[in-house]
Amino acid sequence: MENTPNSLIEDRFLTEADMRDLSEVDEPTVLRNCDLHGLNLSQLEIPNWRFEKCNLAGTSFNGAMLEGAVFEGCRAVGASFVSAVLTEAEIASGDFCNTSFRGATLAAMKIAHCKMTGADFSEARASGMELEDILFVFALLPKMSFDKMTLKQIDFTEADLRSCDFRDVVFEDCLLRDANLSDCRFEHADLRGADLGGVTLTDAKRFKGAVISKHQAGDLLGQLGLLVR
Repeated sequence: MENTPNSLIEDRFLTEADMRDLSEVDEPTVLRNCDLHGLNLSQLEIPNWRFEKCNLAGTSFNGAMLEGAVFEGCRAVGASFVSAVLTEAEIASGDFCNTSFRGATLAAMKIAHCKMTGADFSEARASGMELEDILFVFALLPKMSFDKMTLKQIDFTEADLRSCDFRDVVFEDCLLRDANLSDCRFEHADLRGADLGGVTLTDAKRFKGAVISKHQAGDLLGQLGLLVR
């Protein structure tokens, strides 16, 4: 297929052949309202592309080179980015529930205002990420490093956060309710903006070195029948 002069393609159903032809063009392409659902785009090199309100449900980007790519308002339920390179990429809004980022490179990536329920980030290489307003309910995020980040409006309810690094992290309007926090590190973390529902007094040792509010301390001590005034 022929690319437009301004590298903008709108309202099209694209095939795998179309995408591979477009990837050979030297300049980035903008796909708007395009349907790519279920395509196998593994190993494709498409840095700095923009996907705007595209259907990416079930699409495979495994091993793809996606540095600087932007996904805005896309539906990507069940998509796969296994071992993809997403350095400095951005996901802005959209539905990425049950999407796999297993083993992906996510350095300096931005994710905001999107659903990632059940998403799998196991073995992902993440550093310097920016996260805001994300639904990580039931997500798999073991051993992720959030070191020194400010987390805003992140819902980790029942997420797998085993062995995560939350040192020096500031939580703002976040939920950690019933998350798996075994072997996490929270030294110097500010947990005053986090809902710790489901945490018992025996679990509190996991937060050693963190800052909590009087209200949170009262909830924990209340389990012993003590009142904080």
